[in-house]
Amino acid sequence: MARPLSFSEALPAIGRVSRHFMPHLAAHRRLVIGSMIALFGGVLFRLLEPWPLKYVFDRLFHAKPRFTGLPLIDRLDAVTLLAAAAISIVLIALLRALADYWNSIGFALIGNRVLTEIRSKSYQHLQCLSLSFHSQARAGDLLMRVIGDVNMLKEIAVTAILPLLANVLVLAGMLGLMLWLNWRLALLGLAILPLSFLFTLRASRRIHKVARDQRKRQGAMAATAAESIGGIKVVQTLSLENVFSQSFSKQNKKSLMEGVQGSRLSAALERRVDVLIAIATALVVWQGSRLVMSRSMTPGDLIVFITYLKRAFSPLKDFAKYTGRLAKGAAAGERVVDLLEREPEIQDPPNAIVAPPFRGTVRFEDVSFAYDSERIVFEHVEFEVPAGRHVAIAGASGVGKSTLVGLIPRLYDVTGGRVLIDGRDVREFTLASLRSQISVLLQETLLFAASIRDNIAYGAPDVDAAEVEAAARLANAHGFIEEMPEGYETIVGERGVTLSNGQRQRIAIARAAIRQSPILILDEPTTGLDEENQRDVIEALERLSQGRTTFLITHDLRTASRCHMIVLLHNRRIVERGSHEELMRAQGRYAMLFDLEASENHVRVAEEGSIAVTR
Repeated sequence: MARPLSFSEALPAIGRVSRHFMPHLAAHRRLVIGSMIALFGGVLFRLLEPWPLKYVFDRLFHAKPRFTGLPLIDRLDAVTLLAAAAISIVLIALLRALADYWNSIGFALIGNRVLTEIRSKSYQHLQCLSLSFHSQARAGDLLMRVIGDVNMLKEIAVTAILPLLANVLVLAGMLGLMLWLNWRLALLGLAILPLSFLFTLRASRRIHKVARDQRKRQGAMAATAAESIGGIKVVQTLSLENVFSQSFSKQNKKSLMEGVQGSRLSAALERRVDVLIAIATALVVWQGSRLVMSRSMTPGDLIVFITYLKRAFSPLKDFAKYTGRLAKGAAAGERVVDLLEREPEIQDPPNAIVAPPFRGTVRFEDVSFAYDSERIVFEHVEFEVPAGRHVAIAGASGVGKSTLVGLIPRLYDVTGGRVLIDGRDVREFTLASLRSQISVLLQETLLFAASIRDNIAYGAPDVDAAEVEAAARLANAHGFIEEMPEGYETIVGERGVTLSNGQRQRIAIARAAIRQSPILILDEPTTGLDEENQRDVIEALERLSQGRTTFLITHDLRTASRCHMIVLLHNRRIVERGSHEELMRAQGRYAMLFDLEASENHVRVAEEGSIAVTR
């Protein structure tokens, strides 16, 4: 177990969080100033609260006040003084309540506005982080940071930080008045401060450590839940419900234990502080009473002094009470800031330009790529695809086909060489203008929980209904869409689960078609489809790819053979390149794999025919 952070070690983390929040606070400076004025007003009225009682007690016990400075009060008769004191008590309480109300509302508005901006900023930043980051991160944990951790910060800002800020100001004012009334008595009452600070510091280290571990645990729980729910079909098919339930339950119980431990530490700290405050109050009452009896102090002064002493320790009690909350807030803040401070690997260079309309010539010039020094994907890849031509990227699974083509829209950046479009390095263009001219059709089709029309139009938001229908017709999707209960307005389930694989793929083709981009990337577009759906999808893809520079990633060499050029990857390099006819004549690796695939297909067809005859 890591050593708990000390207060001084935690300060840099607090500074990191503050640096991200201060610019957002500055945008609401008027509301901040108004809330601070209300806060100071509330503090002032708290300082005034015991003074009406002071004058009443001094008059009741016929003591001459030492520090009134208000001769008018001394000339009032007893009944008038009592009435004035009663009215003053109510008036001060009313004004304090109004000031506290306005500062609470003001700071709540500030907290909500700032943290809403932080949440939006975090979500936007998260989407800009590169695929290499997302491939290693867990989606549930990231959602926990954007939603749960920001909510935790908002709650802490309103329920812990603001009360502590007010109490610190009250403490400063009351300490000043206590020293003014009787500095010796004040020092006696405050003698327990060092011991109280020591208790608080030691406990806060452990509470912060527990809270930080609990937030990490909750992030892991969210990740487990997101994975199992997102893949519920696989979970149920493989009967993994108990496996994921046990994993979630185990993390949940550990989180419960950490929560109980944090509550126990906070409660123990509060009780220690209560005992110390009682000791200090007893000492002041004992010594103060002796001063009153010796006429060195008035009864009213002692009432004010004891009231201030009790309230002066409120920040200590509140710090003990809110240490757990503050620790959770600090842990949540660190997790949000860790996300915000992570620089996107793929971003626009300072001198990036808007890409002109592409003709579509793509060249890989001595391209190498590696995730790190130990995971080299390919080296010295070089080939060119003229505008409007079709190239198949073939090779075994894991050889880097998708990664190679992902360099074109800069889903990854090369570690060596260049990728050129129409003779210009893709890194010269802004990401938005580059990717807007490239359509991508992935193996795993993702549809959103929206209407079919919206899912198609996500490819080009400004299109009209006629263009959506034209794209659907091109993709062989119009027929089954029209048969749905609400046609194009039919809402598909999350990730398109209410549609078949073939239907999802054809809607994705329509989404790619509506962009009318000059470069098209097809990543295993027919994987997992039956023969009938394959025919429909292939027919739609042939229409979609007409006149576009098309990259087809495939392990099916029969599909690859239809392209103008085939690039075969093996052992980090291009081992063969050319048309199907050229590669078959060369009798190299491609020809061997193609013949082997053809033989396997003949055997499969023969076996299927034999089974059909038997039936």
